[in-house]
Amino acid sequence: MIAETETTALDLAEIRDLKMTVFALREELEQARRDTGEAVRQAVSGANAEIAQLKATITALREELQEWPIRRDEAARLAQSANLDEIKQLKASVGALRDALEAARLAQETAVRQAIIAAQDEIAQLRTTAAALREALEQANYSKQDGVAAARAQDRAELAQLQATVRALREQLQSDKGAK
Repeated sequence: MIAETETTALDLAEIRDLKMTVFALREELEQARRDTGEAVRQAVSGANAEIAQLKATITALREELQEWPIRRDEAARLAQSANLDEIKQLKASVGALRDALEAARLAQETAVRQAIIAAQDEIAQLRTTAAALREALEQANYSKQDGVAAARAQDRAELAQLQATVRALREQLQSDKGAK
């Protein structure tokens, strides 16, 4: 009877320890999920900030392009008051400025496209990483569950074996008492 009580107490202690281990592992898992979510949020926030900055740059360039015709008209008025030689020089300057502005605009558009592509690539990588982490987490959960089930099965088998041994010892003890 005392051995059975001790065995039961040991089994209960082991079950309690297993429950505590499962609880600790759940806490670690939840923390890993929170950390992953925070990393994703920070990456998205960084990409959004960069996109906002690029939009502001595009807006500034558009405003500059809208102001440019006003400057051109003013230059034309000044050119009309000057002689033909000055008019040719101003037209050449306007053409050069137009080419430089177009080149700068094209370079800026290319940079914006590249930044958007880079942000989209990073977002895709983060999504892939998040999916892989979810899958690994699920695999870890399944492994933990399988381990717990195996430990329980082993405990049950050991308990059944111990109970059979106790019965056999009782029967032997009773048969020894009956033989005397």
